[in-house]
Amino acid sequence: MKQKTQNINQITEGIIWRQLLLFFFPIVFGTFFQQLYNTIDTVIVGQFVGKAALASVGGSATQLINLVVGFFTGLSSGASVVIAQFFGAKDERSVKESLHTAYAFSILGSIVISALGIGLAPQLLRWMNTPEELLADSTLYLRIYFAGILFVFIFNVGSSILRAVGDSKNPLYYLIACCFINIFLDLLFVIVFHLGVAGVAYATFLSQAISALLVTHKLMTSHSILTLKIRDIRLHKNVLKSQLWIGLPAGFQSVMYSISNVIIQAALNRFGTDTVAAWSAYGKLDAIFWMVSGAIGISITTFVGQNYGARKYDRVHKSVRICLGIDSIISVILIVFLMLFRVPLFRLFTQDPSVIRIGSDMLALITPCYIFFVFIEVLAGALRGMGDVMIPTLITLLGVCVLRLIWIAVVLQISPTVNAIIYSYPVTWIATAVLFIIYYLYKKKRILKA
Repeated sequence: MKQKTQNINQITEGIIWRQLLLFFFPIVFGTFFQQLYNTIDTVIVGQFVGKAALASVGGSATQLINLVVGFFTGLSSGASVVIAQFFGAKDERSVKESLHTAYAFSILGSIVISALGIGLAPQLLRWMNTPEELLADSTLYLRIYFAGILFVFIFNVGSSILRAVGDSKNPLYYLIACCFINIFLDLLFVIVFHLGVAGVAYATFLSQAISALLVTHKLMTSHSILTLKIRDIRLHKNVLKSQLWIGLPAGFQSVMYSISNVIIQAALNRFGTDTVAAWSAYGKLDAIFWMVSGAIGISITTFVGQNYGARKYDRVHKSVRICLGIDSIISVILIVFLMLFRVPLFRLFTQDPSVIRIGSDMLALITPCYIFFVFIEVLAGALRGMGDVMIPTLITLLGVCVLRLIWIAVVLQISPTVNAIIYSYPVTWIATAVLFIIYYLYKKKRILKA
């Protein structure tokens, strides 16, 4: 009886709210520690090097990194959805082919991105109107980061594969270990060896290398159908096609968010170093919400993917409703926390009063509108789990990217202020959330009819 219970797939059989939370918490804690990589970098350089170094690490360089890593994370979601569906359908051969194809694609993609990132770093930063005094350090940070992009890609794809089959704990353990390694190396390189921005970049490089090795070792020593073998790493055409069909739109969707953020960063760069530093610090506080939202998105994609593959459509829709409720409650708690403690939180990054004031004003404008993004994250994740990616991508393109570009182009002509730029976030979130709700209800009706 015990063995029989252990063999039950809790995602397709267990109590939904309980399994969602058991799956969600390791992901959100893992995302927290992953976010801590760059946050610790900015805290240490902000406190021990200065606000220019804070702006170099957390400004334009971070937006470019988010664009590239976000795109590949979207591609990785294609592998995780395909594997989740095959795993739910108990198709062992396809699971193995998907695993080795995902690894092969990660290696090839990292070689191309690394070469382009190292070579084009100065030009990309100039296109973003990066202040001249920040250009040298930002370029250095970007080049070191792109030199280690292979480790970032391998860890992201390996973690997403483990989560796709219900293992959200091991990626968490690896991130916790590597986060503390990163903190130790940050302190060593910046405070002891006085390497400044280069020091935090080297610390991140080494920490990510360790995390990639750990997740790869886990997959290589797995005794389940999900066992990685180096000699079998290659592209399987049919599997790659399925992964790209789901992953490319998800990757482009992430790129759309990032491109709009890059454009906003470029607009904010015109307001000087204090504004750039404030936006950099705000970005680390803002990441608290995004790591929770991202964890919810991964959770619902995995749940929907496996249940959709197992043809349990009632569990698909019930898990979406429960996920919306969980995400809404957590978001309200985060909104209250960030609003109440915004000033002391900014003091973690800098003691400059001007930076703290500008950053606090930014946070007060954006944070209350997080609640609208709940619908975007959950419904987009659910649709992705069903393999429906084209329409959600178009909704994101129109609601987030195009509308935000129009807002920046038009409103800045009327009111060239920081607040005018900041308002682009809540306006586009509300519009996109409405479109996603309408489309999901239509999709649900079609599934129930079928």
